[in-house]
Amino acid sequence: MPTYHTDNIFAKILRGELPCHKLYEDDMTMAIMDIMPRCDGHCLVIPKAASRNLLDIAADDIAAVMVTAQKMSHAVMTAFDALGVTIQQFNERASGQVVFHTHVHVLPRHDGVKLRPHTGEMADNDVLAANAEKIRAVLG
Repeated sequence: MPTYHTDNIFAKILRGELPCHKLYEDDMTMAIMDIMPRCDGHCLVIPKAASRNLLDIAADDIAAVMVTAQKMSHAVMTAFDALGVTIQQFNERASGQVVFHTHVHVLPRHDGVKLRPHTGEMADNDVLAANAEKIRAVLG
């Protein structure tokens, strides 16, 4: 199994070395806006403890991630008047994982609206900030 590298983008965000649109934080997790969103409200939940993905994360850490993913699911559905939510989690390169720090995608969904393609282009920062504010307002 490949090893965890402490220079990945989420590790840098957790250390405060890179900016993010933080939505929620507790002792074990953080939720942030995805900077390359596939829909409005697309956010990520990451554990604070170092792990590469589901294959090496501690049970307590993945449990905390899923509790936060549930909290964020309710928040994004309310903030974006969504009818559902898609949860995605990828493990290793062959599955599509690009950043090798465990993370869960939370995507609010609407009937008949397809996800935008993953182009690798970052979203407008003002749009991300506005969407983050909508979610934070629901979270209180």
